[in-house]
Amino acid sequence: MGIDETGTLATMRAHRSELIEPKITEYGGRIVKTMGDGLLLDFPSVVNATRCSIEIQQGMAERNCGIDEDCRVTFRIGINLGDVIIEGDDILGDGVNVAARLQEIAKPGGVSISARVNEDVQDRLETQFEDAGELTLKNIARPVRVWRWSPSAGNAEGSPAKELPLPDKPSIAVLPFTNMSGDEEQEYFADGIAEDVITDLSKIAGLFVIARNSSFTYKGDSVDVKHVAAELGVRYVLEGSVRKAADRVRITAQLIDGANGGHLWAERYDRVLQDIFAIQDEITQQIVESLKVKLDLGERERIGVHTTSSIEAYDIALRARSLLLTFTPEATAEAARLYEQAIELDPKFITAITGLAGTQFNSSLSGWSDDPAATLKRGCDLARRAIELDPEDLQANWALALANLWQHDLDGAIEAIDRAIQLGPSDAEVHATRGYILSYASRSQEAIDNLEESMRLDPQYPGIWLHFLAHAHFIGRNYEDAASMLERRIRRQPETDISRVLLASCYGHLGCIDQARAEWAKALRFNPEYSVERKGQQLPYKDPADWDRIVEGLRKAGLAK
Repeated sequence: MGIDETGTLATMRAHRSELIEPKITEYGGRIVKTMGDGLLLDFPSVVNATRCSIEIQQGMAERNCGIDEDCRVTFRIGINLGDVIIEGDDILGDGVNVAARLQEIAKPGGVSISARVNEDVQDRLETQFEDAGELTLKNIARPVRVWRWSPSAGNAEGSPAKELPLPDKPSIAVLPFTNMSGDEEQEYFADGIAEDVITDLSKIAGLFVIARNSSFTYKGDSVDVKHVAAELGVRYVLEGSVRKAADRVRITAQLIDGANGGHLWAERYDRVLQDIFAIQDEITQQIVESLKVKLDLGERERIGVHTTSSIEAYDIALRARSLLLTFTPEATAEAARLYEQAIELDPKFITAITGLAGTQFNSSLSGWSDDPAATLKRGCDLARRAIELDPEDLQANWALALANLWQHDLDGAIEAIDRAIQLGPSDAEVHATRGYILSYASRSQEAIDNLEESMRLDPQYPGIWLHFLAHAHFIGRNYEDAASMLERRIRRQPETDISRVLLASCYGHLGCIDQARAEWAKALRFNPEYSVERKGQQLPYKDPADWDRIVEGLRKAGLAK
C-alpha cells in the first residue's frame, strides 16, 4: 500500500472478483462481512470450506507467480468448526473467534485449521495438513490443536511436489541477499547484487544456474538450505547479505552444499562502494573455483565485465530493474525514466540501454503506448545501439533478437538469439525467448525443447511461458496439449485475452464448440477491441499458414469469417 495504494486496491478488487468470490460461490459459502482487508466467510460444509480455501490459496500462488515479492498480495486463512450466534446477517461467538486466531497464525499463503476440522476432512481430501501441536491462541481460554497447510508443502494441484532430478553438471541457486542496511529503500541494491551474480554464473556453460525468478521466491524467509536445494533441483546454494552505508559496502557470501548443509566457502568483503563490481567478480570466481568448473577463454573474458564504471548510473539502473519486474504501465514508465537518467550519466551503459529497450517493447506490445509503432521502433533502435557498442554482450543480443522478431525478420531474430544462448547457456529468459521465436519460425519441437529447458532453469516460471509452450504445441498441431497448457495459464491469469483466443482456436479444432465460444466471449470481455485481422498483421509468422490455422480453429467454432 505504501508503494502504490491505488494499484494495490485495484489488485485486491481483481483477486476478489476473479478468484475469491467465484470460489466462495462455487462451494456454497457466503461472505458474512468485510473487515478491513479481510473477510469472514460461512460455509454449510466444513469440507467445502477447506476445499475452497486450498483452491483460493493455490490460485493466489499462481496469480503471484512471476510478480516481484514487494508487489504480491498474500492471504492467510483460518478455518474452525463450531456453533455460532446468528445476529441479523452477522455471526458471532467463540467458534468465530477461534477461526480468526487460526488465521493470524497461518503462514502467508497458507491455511490453518482446528483439530475438529482436521478430523472431518482428513479422509475426504487429498491435501495433507501438518500437525503444529497444541497452541495457545490470543484471548482463547483453552489451547487449540492446530493443523497447517501451505503451497510449499505441495504443487499447484495439491499433491506432493515432484522432486526435480539433479542436472549432469554442478548446479546452483543464488538466494536473495539479505539487506542489512536497516533501510527498506536499499532492498533493490541487495537484490541487484544477487541478480548480477546470477547473470555472471549463467554465462558459464559448465554450470546449471537457477533463475532469479525462482530463487527469489524465498526472499524474506528463514530457509532450510537443504530444503531449498531439493525444491529447486540443485546441489549448491549461495547465501549472502549486503550492508550499504554512505560510500562503503559490506557483503558476506557463503556457498553451501545442499546435500548435507556443509559450507564449501565463505567470505566477507568490506570495501568502498566503488569496488562493488570487483566484489561481484571475486564471488563468481570463488564459486567457480570451489565447484572446480573449467572456463574456456571466452567465458574468462566475459565474467566480471560490467558495462559502466559509474556507480551512480549502476545504482539507478538497479532501481529501474526492480520496477520493471512488476510489469505494470506505471512501473514500466518509471523504469524507462530511470534508465534514461542512467544513460545520461553514461551514454555507453549497455545494461541501461537494453533495459530501456525492454520498457519500449513492453509498452508497445502491451498497448500502454499512445503510439505503439513509434515506441516499438525506439526499442529496436536502442537494441541496435547496444549491439554496436558490444556485439558480444548477452543482453544486447537478446534485445536485438526481439527487435528483429517484431520487425518480422525471423532469420535475424534466430541469429541473434542463438548468439545470446552461446553467451548465456543457463539464462532462462534467453531460452524462453528462443522458444518463443522458433515457434513463429515453424520449428515447433526445437521451440518446445527450449521452453522446457527454460522452465527447468526457472521452476517458478512466469505464467506467460505456458502460453509460449502452448503456442509451440499448437504450431506442431498438438491441440490437446496446447489446450491443457492454456487452461493452466488462464487459471494463473484469468484476465488474459491472447491465451483465451488461442484456446478458443484449440477447442475449435477439437470440436468443442461451446467451450470455444465461451473462451472467445471472455477474451472480448477483457479486450473489447481485439481484432483477428489486426493481430494477424502484427504477429511475425514466417509461414502465414500457421496464423491461418489459428483463424481456422476460430472459424470452425463460428467465431471468425
